Amino acid sequence: MNAVAGGGSFVTLPALVAVGVPSVEANASSTVALFPGSLASAVAYRRDFTPLGILSLRTLIVVSLAGGIAGAVLLLHTPAKAFDAIVPWLLLIGALTFAFGNQAGAALRRVVHIGRNTMLVCQFLLGVYTGYFGGAVGVMTMAVWGLFGVSDIRAMNATKVLVVGLTNAIAVILFVMAGRVWWSQAGAVLVGAVVGGYLGATFARRLPARALRLAITVFNFVITAVFFLRAAR
Repeated sequence: MNAVAGGGSFVTLPALVAVGVPSVEANASSTVALFPGSLASAVAYRRDFTPLGILSLRTLIVVSLAGGIAGAVLLLHTPAKAFDAIVPWLLLIGALTFAFGNQAGAALRRVVHIGRNTMLVCQFLLGVYTGYFGGAVGVMTMAVWGLFGVSDIRAMNATKVLVVGLTNAIAVILFVMAGRVWWSQAGAVLVGAVVGGYLGATFARRLPARALRLAITVFNFVITAVFFLRAAR
């Protein structure tokens, strides 16, 4: 999923919860397990990083890291029972963003202009979301950046990979320092993510993009529904 369109945490978080990892630790372990893939992508895109209009690349990174620290600390201080209640809503936000984020961004661009200060606030909130949960944050990031006039998809995607990867890095450091990572489970997910990422990148070109995106969207909403039913018990 990550190699094709994103949203891999919709697989890894439920899988970790299903094998008995508490939800907060499952989220932390999922972030750690998926991080090497985002780091590898950032290295691959290293020649394409570029500032986005009125914000320099350094500013984007600093604001995102600040948000990532805040989000990770917030997660570590969220009681497990409260996080269990919050997760379905976070999954719903991620599923809706994945399904409709591009269309919503295009519609908003026609009526909304984002200035520097608003963009800084939005970027900080994206960092908080990344550090706290991160589901579909790539799509969310592209939609927000599109609101402020960025139209070069290649440059935007490369910069997104760098910014999200670095934000995840700071969250990973905090999760490891806090001792909230279940290493054997995270290791299994990491191996699967590397293999899946390679196979996904290899076979994605042979599959119809629209059908793949539709399948992932349906899967995301099914997982969201499962977590809502789980929380209602």
